[in-house]
Amino acid sequence: MAIPSSILSVFVLLSLSLSLCFAEIHLSEIRSDGRPIIPFDEFGFTHRGCLELNVSQISLSNPNPDLDLSKVGFFLCTRDIWFHVLQQIEDAAITCALDSNFIKRVYSFDSLKGAKSFDTLYLHDDADQYTLVFANCLQQLKVSMNVRSAMYNLDGETSTRRDYLSAGRTVLPRIYFLFSLTYFSLAGVWIFFLYKKRLTVFGIHFFMLAVLILKASNLLCEAEDKSYIKRTGSAHGWDVLFYIFSFLKGITLFTLIVLIGTGWSFLKPYLQDKEKKVLMIVIPLQVVANIAQVAIDETGPYEQDWVTWKQVFLLVDVVCCCAILFPIVWSIKNLREAARTDGKAAVNLMKLTLFRQYYIVVICYIYFTRVVVYALETITSYRYLWTSVVAGELATLAFYVFTGYNFKPEARNPYFVVDDEEEEAAAEALKLEDEFEL
Repeated sequence: MAIPSSILSVFVLLSLSLSLCFAEIHLSEIRSDGRPIIPFDEFGFTHRGCLELNVSQISLSNPNPDLDLSKVGFFLCTRDIWFHVLQQIEDAAITCALDSNFIKRVYSFDSLKGAKSFDTLYLHDDADQYTLVFANCLQQLKVSMNVRSAMYNLDGETSTRRDYLSAGRTVLPRIYFLFSLTYFSLAGVWIFFLYKKRLTVFGIHFFMLAVLILKASNLLCEAEDKSYIKRTGSAHGWDVLFYIFSFLKGITLFTLIVLIGTGWSFLKPYLQDKEKKVLMIVIPLQVVANIAQVAIDETGPYEQDWVTWKQVFLLVDVVCCCAILFPIVWSIKNLREAARTDGKAAVNLMKLTLFRQYYIVVICYIYFTRVVVYALETITSYRYLWTSVVAGELATLAFYVFTGYNFKPEARNPYFVVDDEEEEAAAEALKLEDEFEL
């Protein structure tokens, strides 16, 4: 029986989203599942790639011996090939994805011969990015099974050493480690700077230091996490530390942007009620976003709720990114009003200019890390997927440096050291200035 093309299209969308997951050794439990297509893991193979597939406790809802079990099984498929398979099904050239001459069949259930388990090793010499897929083209059949999948590449031409990271991600441990050293170095520089300017240090500056240290620790744990996965296929507990520091880093970064946007500590010593409400919204949302991220990483697209968690994560991330912009907008509005009433035009013009710049930089940072990096990951060859990680981390590093440089403690605050000529010029500039459009 042909699989409906609308259902098949879901797999395409899923496979395009799989790049967030790092392939390793996965244990998956399928229970009474009648889905025609179940995508598992995506992996970039070299010409010396291997797939170990161990399936046990196989149970079929319909034990009828007349069922054509060649329509049920596992295969490997690239994204481009999948579109060809869809076209074959729509043209009625085939009735099941397993019948296509484009896919690489790994195992079909007609080979079980009544057995409840099987083990197979598939040697892969066609370098490309493939997704392991389970197809069930029998509408009346539901399948239960435990699946252990391990995809890896062998290093070099003769080595038997396994690399469980995808071909485009095998350099990530070194990349994350180098960035962690960079952030630890920045934290050291920041500590020295705070000590040197200790008479003009505010609470916000210590908060910046905490964000730097958490970011560095997060990258260090991610480097160790990916390093263990690369060698053994398992994170060996480093993923727990990674999630903890990722959770703390996410909350503190968004909180820092909100606090800077309100001008807390260095412009005013308190938060207004509406600013406190923003924090009360952003922090719980970051908790939900981190829970969703863990669910996405630790399960996989074979889970029926995986798509839901993906949507929750994206929605929460968008809401958080929008929420943190409001305090900056409020500060800009308040500074414009103050510039016209308190007689300190030059001081307020400098503050206004800085907050406008920060508003634009925050928007650019959000857009680049959420949109541009994802687009780069989508269009880049699977061998160079690490470039999207480098681009995202460089953008984040630039954002941290910009924030620290512009809001650093100053012994001689330029906001309050102005002469009469500057005051008059600023007053004229404020009169001629158009309203800031948000």
